[in-house]
Amino acid sequence: MLTVILAVGVAGAEDPAEETGRAAGRDLVPMPTLGGTQFWADQLFFHQWRIQRNVLTGACRLLDGDDFRHGSGTFAQCRALLEQIKRERNLPPLRGKVVIVLHGIADGRGMMKPLCRYLEEHGGYEPVNVTYPSTQQGLAEHAKDLASIVDHLEGVEEIHFVGYSLGGIVIRRFFADDRNRRQGKIDPRFGRMVMIGPPNQGSQLAARWGDNPIFELLLGKAGRQLGPLWAWEAQHLATPPIEFGIVAGGRGDEWGFNPLLPGDDDGVVSVASTRLAGASDWIVVPALHALLPRQAKVHQYTLRFLQHGYFVGPDQRTPIQDER
Repeated sequence: MLTVILAVGVAGAEDPAEETGRAAGRDLVPMPTLGGTQFWADQLFFHQWRIQRNVLTGACRLLDGDDFRHGSGTFAQCRALLEQIKRERNLPPLRGKVVIVLHGIADGRGMMKPLCRYLEEHGGYEPVNVTYPSTQQGLAEHAKDLASIVDHLEGVEEIHFVGYSLGGIVIRRFFADDRNRRQGKIDPRFGRMVMIGPPNQGSQLAARWGDNPIFELLLGKAGRQLGPLWAWEAQHLATPPIEFGIVAGGRGDEWGFNPLLPGDDDGVVSVASTRLAGASDWIVVPALHALLPRQAKVHQYTLRFLQHGYFVGPDQRTPIQDER
């Protein structure tokens, strides 16, 4: 692979402020990648461009919207290269309203592309479809990566959130950490949030199998945090400090899809465990967990809530009160 080395830096540097601002090693020819799945964490978005960090080496790379790599190095070097590309291509600045979308455990951003496309085409939102290494890091690390993305969304007026399954829990951890680092203040750009199939009360399946070595091998630390470690992790999650709604999946009966789960369920998450006090609206759609993000009805509900704060209508909300 031919690469022009424009700068030399420490690939594993943790503090971008300590890195040089010189451009990254720029590829002579942009190189195709798989876009990062379980070993790359998005750190910065600019329209469809993004900087990712490798969770094993700490090295960063700059990808375009088609997942072609344009350069690699430290975070600051990749950012310098992005600034150079902005000037060369006269790219417009970020503006308007953004929706940050997080996939579930062991998934990738491809799962969320239909929803992102719908929100962009029908709502005018610029989607930030995040890749995060769901099986390679824990909730705290995922939340830190999300904070980096939020901090670098310069120029946008509104930031909304959509989290599918584990993605919703990551956002809750982000809100808890963000509240602490902002000393209780909320970013004024934050708008609304939709959770899709979130295990807000932990995962009963993870609790059952979380100590199994094969389970941990497949789903990693975050999988165990949803099960055996949930009691401790739950103390570090925030109820979203913004208006939020929850979409659950189920059969609409008392049995659900999975006999191992109590009551109605989507095959992976019980309907009851999706509930979280403080939600402005809550709704159940007839769908399996893995199909929820691709359901047309879920797309419609998500957009309507982001725009208006309800799934069906202003007089048909099902808010969740304190259930203790």
